[in-house]
Amino acid sequence: MTSRSAPESAAAPRPSGHWPLRRMTARGRDEAHRVASPLELLFDLCFVVAIAQAGAELVHAVAEGHAGQGILDYAMVFFAIWWAWMNFSWFASAYDNDDVLYRVVTLVQIAGVLVLAAGVSEAFESHDFLVVWLGYAIMRFAMIAQWLRVARSTGGTERTMALRYAGGVLLCQIAWLGLLFAPEAARPWVFLAAAVAELCVPLFAEKAFTTSWHPHHISERYGLFTIIVLGETIAAATVAVKSAVDEHDALSELLPIAAGGLLIVFSAWWIYFAVPIHGHLRSSGQAFLWGYGHYLIFASAAAIGAGLEVAVEQTVGTAHISALSASAAVTLPTALYLLAVWALHSRHFKVGIAQQLVLPTTALLVILCTFLGDLAVLAAGIVSALAVTAGVMMTTREHWAHDG
Repeated sequence: MTSRSAPESAAAPRPSGHWPLRRMTARGRDEAHRVASPLELLFDLCFVVAIAQAGAELVHAVAEGHAGQGILDYAMVFFAIWWAWMNFSWFASAYDNDDVLYRVVTLVQIAGVLVLAAGVSEAFESHDFLVVWLGYAIMRFAMIAQWLRVARSTGGTERTMALRYAGGVLLCQIAWLGLLFAPEAARPWVFLAAAVAELCVPLFAEKAFTTSWHPHHISERYGLFTIIVLGETIAAATVAVKSAVDEHDALSELLPIAAGGLLIVFSAWWIYFAVPIHGHLRSSGQAFLWGYGHYLIFASAAAIGAGLEVAVEQTVGTAHISALSASAAVTLPTALYLLAVWALHSRHFKVGIAQQLVLPTTALLVILCTFLGDLAVLAAGIVSALAVTAGVMMTTREHWAHDG
């Protein structure tokens, strides 16, 4: 991840026309009409393949009654996916020059996440992280190559920053070897130490020079990835409902889950995009908290889809857990999503205590819906939709009062 902009004199817009090898220098933070590129969209779509695999394994673990271990494995695998995605996104916002080598290295990173996705099942089922580590290594060594290109194209403190990034990423990748060789009981602690080290690399690298990134471009990148993750949630839940209907003829029992799930996902989209966030991303501290905090948003959004699949399986009797546990698989990630979006987005634009309390209160009510048995998911969806309605009404009333 990156932080504040470099001096504007060092920034340059993306060249147009043919794209031979170019110097990798910073793009302008105030560059007009900056949007996500087709390559970035392909990058996001391929990363969702890995998220889908992690979600499927989480469903299996929870449905078999191993929720604790499943959530731990999910958190570890999702960190690798999210961190590699985030590092690329902030780097691209600052240094995407769209030349041949940049495109090829980015495609290598995409190949890396597909390798990681292939190893997710082994990581969950036998705690063998070799393929996951290999996929992550492919992505990270590609990122090192990008930073070395920046170092070669720049000088002074900017070059030092790029070399620090390259060195920091390399050392962290070596640290991740602990997941392969440490005793199984020690692996969560190895993960924690390596994850903290990863999070500290940007802070160390940018002590003397902060990279340029485009606030509108970054907010769009995060927003698009949120949409893709929510879309994967809908797709996973739809497949689960269809399979259950085909195999168990349980349409009437599944309708409340399907309706509630749609209301939750629609509300999640509405709440995230209720206000534009790019105007809030001004300082390095704001960008740091906002960018890192999206781990909770992305992970919880994907987990909602896994929870809906668990609820479907429990309803048709193929999951070996109680209705309470199945309901919690949906309501808890939904509540976490609501709180994370409130903390990172909504609270900066709410006026007055009533508006500030809408999402935290909704999160609490969604958790309470857990105890409503077969109607828990539908109730959570209705509560989420009512929160959207309340937010719209408050905003409308405020505008009327201002116009009046």
